[in-house]
Amino acid sequence: MNPLLEARELTVRYALTGASRRHALTAVDQATFTIAAGEMLGLVGESGCGKSTLARAILRLVPLSAGELHWLGRRVDQLGRKAFRGLRRELQIVFQDPHACLDPRMTIIESVAEPLRSFEPGLSRSGRAARAAALLDQVGLGSGLLERYPHQASGGQLQRAVIARALIVDPRLVVCDEPVSALDVSVQGQIVNLLARIRRERGLAGLFISHNLAVVAGLCERVMVMYLGRIVEIAPRAVLVPAPLHPYTRMLLDAVPRIRPAPRRPVPVVSIGPPDVPVAGCVFAARCAHVVPHCRAETPRLQSSGSGRLVACHRAVEWPGGLPPAAV
Repeated sequence: MNPLLEARELTVRYALTGASRRHALTAVDQATFTIAAGEMLGLVGESGCGKSTLARAILRLVPLSAGELHWLGRRVDQLGRKAFRGLRRELQIVFQDPHACLDPRMTIIESVAEPLRSFEPGLSRSGRAARAAALLDQVGLGSGLLERYPHQASGGQLQRAVIARALIVDPRLVVCDEPVSALDVSVQGQIVNLLARIRRERGLAGLFISHNLAVVAGLCERVMVMYLGRIVEIAPRAVLVPAPLHPYTRMLLDAVPRIRPAPRRPVPVVSIGPPDVPVAGCVFAARCAHVVPHCRAETPRLQSSGSGRLVACHRAVEWPGGLPPAAV
């Protein structure tokens, strides 16, 4: 059975012009992964690692430099703009900043109903408003907020509206690009619970992007870890969280706040230079406490290590039980 979405070595490069040379910044480097129907895949990594660029590449909001994108077994990255427009209904996105997503001149209910003008042109204005009102009620926005403008609502309320707007066309996959990072901690939990409930009720598939591994682990079945544009580990949540194999994944887990943190050695901070400089070998070598000469000479590729896990690390076979926190 074909996966819902399949990415094969997706690469996104941006041309940069400096004072004396022209070069390219590789924002996403040969990303390969799948998303099954009804599955929520998490994507984590530090700010600037290429998570949002990958999200936009999936939706054809930025051009691909290389690679293939397949939807339900059909290659779609080579489709023209008009042909790909027919897939927009099935592929939707929730952006990070809800204030930037909604037209300040439109009321909340008007913004949520707006996609129906394109995808269901035969629906009357009252029909669009009724459907939008029903969906806004499902995401927890009462009738008193529907006629308000974006500046009259809180960040959490606006994010619920943005989620409703993505869902109003009944998509099969929703990309959530750090939808809770700009919200208070208490509101973050509400939005994550809302997404989990909607997913159960609708059978949605999704890509949930965050720099917070704890949030991703609470929502997603599988987790994908990205560093400087490269996927370094993919594993089921139940396997990755207790026993990560890549040193960068271990570092992200150690960064999650704990009420009673166990004592451990501090992680050394190493300057790695600008990301546009080509890196020989492993992209994480400059920060890795386990680096050996082979790591600097050859780039590791994603390889299976059992239990549905893929890891890009030359030394992963040395830690079959997972890399312990004290070793980082």
